[in-house]
Amino acid sequence: MATRQRTWAIVLAAGDGTRLANLTRDARGNAVPKQFCSLNGGASLLQESMHRARRLLPRERLCVIVAEQHRRWWGPTLWALPASNIIVQPRNCGTANGILLATLSILERDPLARIVFLPADHYVRDERALAASLREAATLLTRNLDGLTLVGIEPEHADPELGYIVPGRELVDGTRGVARFVEKPDLATARALLDHGALWNSFIFAARGPALLGLMRERMPEIVDRMQTALARDARLGSGGRALRELYAELPIVDFSRTVAQGAENALRVITAPACGWSDLGTPERVAEVLRRLGEERLERVPEPARLSPFVAGPAIVDLSAQHARLAFA
Repeated sequence: MATRQRTWAIVLAAGDGTRLANLTRDARGNAVPKQFCSLNGGASLLQESMHRARRLLPRERLCVIVAEQHRRWWGPTLWALPASNIIVQPRNCGTANGILLATLSILERDPLARIVFLPADHYVRDERALAASLREAATLLTRNLDGLTLVGIEPEHADPELGYIVPGRELVDGTRGVARFVEKPDLATARALLDHGALWNSFIFAARGPALLGLMRERMPEIVDRMQTALARDARLGSGGRALRELYAELPIVDFSRTVAQGAENALRVITAPACGWSDLGTPERVAEVLRRLGEERLERVPEPARLSPFVAGPAIVDLSAQHARLAFA
């Protein structure tokens, strides 16, 4: 653990989850972002993601980036997390803006921070297998000063609805370069990608804070400058985040993968996480597939967080398995 003393984890939990709106409606008909729902009863996907990060780091260096409009859901969930570790965006403006705000917030506290980013709304069957890859990514940050390390998942089948990372040449540290990204290929192309060793893009990645900020400044310089100025103004004037709110009222929606990662392949490396039952639960069909596999394997999946975690405040508001069953038999 000594090699990870300056390492932080940021769970990305500001998304709106609109693609699953039919599955994520609460009793009043409100669509709940999927990170605040459970897959099969019990803890929410956000709570399970928090535990994923806690396998790597202590709670003091675990942060969550959320959106103000979701406060009614994340407020009860994050009650045990230090308030300073909850980074609130005035509104969700895409993954790039959320990652930028989180990075700037961490660098203010630790200018040499190493940061591991994890989505809050994914499912993993074999948490131990993925945890080993998270530890590898964190350890690589102690040796690699520049660039981003992506965690690619060894595919279990060809899925045309996922993004793929095509690894490049092997690097001196044992990682691979990134040759290219392929987003949502057709089925034949997805199968060909698997034959050439492509990996599922999990959107889990790690970077030194200064290097990540430098890359984002290259790719979206105006937004980086404006956000740094807004944060400095709020800190200087004690305006309660007014400058940041004004900035977010004008910010465009910016996707990290398309705007920052794609086109910057020379600054990226990738490690392979073994097949671990990972799914981004991005569509109703992928939710159904995971539930089918759970049924076939007859897994009694009682996650460790449901018994031991201070993050669990009770079952999630929406159970995706129950919603899926209701719609299937409606």
